[in-house]
Amino acid sequence: MTTPERLVLVTGPSGAGRSTAIRALEDLGYETIDNLPLSMIPRLLDGPPLARPMALGIDVRNRDFSTNALIEMIDRWSEDRTLPLEVLYLDCNPDMLLKRFSETRRRHPMAPAENAEEGIARELDLLVPIRSRADILIDSTDLTPHDMRNEMLRWFAVKRGQSLAVSIHSFSYKRGLPRGIDMVFDTRFLRNPYWDQSLRGLDGTAEVVQDYVTADPRFPAFFDKVRDLTEMLLPAYVAEGKAYFSIAFGCTGGQHRSVTVTEKLSKALAQSGWQVSIRHRELERRAAAQA
Repeated sequence: MTTPERLVLVTGPSGAGRSTAIRALEDLGYETIDNLPLSMIPRLLDGPPLARPMALGIDVRNRDFSTNALIEMIDRWSEDRTLPLEVLYLDCNPDMLLKRFSETRRRHPMAPAENAEEGIARELDLLVPIRSRADILIDSTDLTPHDMRNEMLRWFAVKRGQSLAVSIHSFSYKRGLPRGIDMVFDTRFLRNPYWDQSLRGLDGTAEVVQDYVTADPRFPAFFDKVRDLTEMLLPAYVAEGKAYFSIAFGCTGGQHRSVTVTEKLSKALAQSGWQVSIRHRELERRAAAQA
């Protein structure tokens, strides 16, 4: 169980999502401070005992940052068993980092007068020893801000009684499985609204599409078994101290059948009192492309 004395250092290359991670941790109840100078961290932690978990954002822009100083601090606090310390390193592919800097037109902090590519290479080289000390490494290359928040929830949710967060996803098998899924079901055996011209342009959030999918004679037995299995497992995961559980339903295009089942199961679990969030991956991608 998460304790108030939990301390998380969040670091990684610029553009890998540290600010998004810090905001997500703040929403989870952590006290957060970003870009605190390294020399001030010991004074901060030598103060009164923490009333809640704390997350500190550390990057190369800290005015007294150095690789050796950060490693020495990590080693020192790791030896102090009175304050559990975890290092979260947000990694990212250099090509994606370059793409992000190009899209935002920001100067790289390690190359203010040069191109971003040189700054990225310089920073990644500087962070190699710190990356090797990470307790948790999350690759943000393919993560959206929503994905990042889910990852923070998976790793750092503060447990208060029954706080299991259930996330239900729909996806297309053409694009592969979503990240971090605990349980996956294939809905491609259900009849496909895509072949009905009046339904093709709609998706599984539309009642007429849901009616079409649920009219499949195989749907009731399938749905009842999935719901029963899920409702049997969730209390067991709560007892194990799990904070996050993700379920995914896939179909060919991720538009109709998987969305329908995701909507139906989410509603059923919410009615049973579970904390449920929905993620329709392909619908989100389509909306982003049209924006």
